[in-house]
Amino acid sequence: MVNSQIPKLPLPPALVGSEVGSFTEYTVTQRMPAIARRVIAENKFPSQVNQSLERLAAELPTGYLQPLLNDRGVDFSAWDKYLEPYKNQRWIDVPWFFAETYFYRLILEITDYFRPGELPGIDPFELQKSQGLEAAIDSIISLCIQVDKWLDESKRAGKPNQASVIALLYFALWGNRVDLSLWSAFEDDRSQFDIHSQLTHILVDDVFLVSDLLSKLQGGRIDFIIDNAGFELISDLCLVDFLLGSGIANQVYLHLKPHPTFVSDAMIKDVHYTADFLAGGSHPQVKSFTQRLQANLTSGRLVLTEDFFWTSPLPFWEIPPSLKGELAESNLIVVKGDANYRRLLGDRHWDITTNIADIVSYLPAPMVALRTLKSEVAAGLKLSVVEEVAKSDASWLTNGQWGVIQFVA
Repeated sequence: MVNSQIPKLPLPPALVGSEVGSFTEYTVTQRMPAIARRVIAENKFPSQVNQSLERLAAELPTGYLQPLLNDRGVDFSAWDKYLEPYKNQRWIDVPWFFAETYFYRLILEITDYFRPGELPGIDPFELQKSQGLEAAIDSIISLCIQVDKWLDESKRAGKPNQASVIALLYFALWGNRVDLSLWSAFEDDRSQFDIHSQLTHILVDDVFLVSDLLSKLQGGRIDFIIDNAGFELISDLCLVDFLLGSGIANQVYLHLKPHPTFVSDAMIKDVHYTADFLAGGSHPQVKSFTQRLQANLTSGRLVLTEDFFWTSPLPFWEIPPSLKGELAESNLIVVKGDANYRRLLGDRHWDITTNIADIVSYLPAPMVALRTLKSEVAAGLKLSVVEEVAKSDASWLTNGQWGVIQFVA
């Protein structure tokens, strides 16, 4: 790790599962065991694999980390080093983000994901991903119709409509829980104000700062650090479609996971599966969107890339120099989702009013975080806003009902 990459501020303690009554404790002792057992239920693994998964589920609440066997994964030697400080410790006593990422890596080892033979390459979360995509088809159609309209308007006007960029940023924020009642707000010249008044659950809204940067870009490169497959990925791809189709960007990079993790995190194969799924439909606007997606992939204007750093337990300030150099070529880094946000902040107990720019000072390019809150990690919030929200929603930090669009120039 390069010391200059560390945030400017002293690092607070990491979240751990032994914090009684916390969402972290609930995740390690209840949510993670349930995920392991769902893998058993949704796949047809051999009995010995299922027994190992059940053993993992049973030991999470009070047991100790089990070693990672050499399963021929590219990242095995790296994980051997990551594990060293936490040997002989309980799951609830190690940093939460480490516990989660190691849990998902163990599932792949148990299910022989990397080993040659009968089982390799099976995504244990495939069923949930495909079901989520199929369930969202009506929303996908609506969004594709709207993007088609916005692209047509931009071509006629000779420039992209800023309101369209703002709307797509909002949809990229909310992903799977997007509120389709917002559509009515996009139909007239007051759209920006209507959207703003309806999205009262955004605690920090820097969307106009982002759209202002994009309006001045006139080509260039944008990088997305992608979160979930399903409708959230569709929302991201629709934003990408508009950025490329309107000329705001010349090239977009999608940084994806190299293997299954966090159940629904998107991989390169999930992008291709999504494109194939949509291509199989009959709706004309969805077909147009899919054709543009395939054309951008073929031309290299849309680049799909993966790196084992994205599935590691490391905070973002320990990003490898090669990957940091790659991101330095970007005009804007779009960081999607809660888990990526946690990594931006090192999954630590920052004071929620801490200036987020002082924490992510290590980034090599402007950044916007689009995040719905699903963990007890936050920064850059106003105390008055937090106090008001807490009066009406005691679980505001973890229930996914509140979001932030935080820009760091």
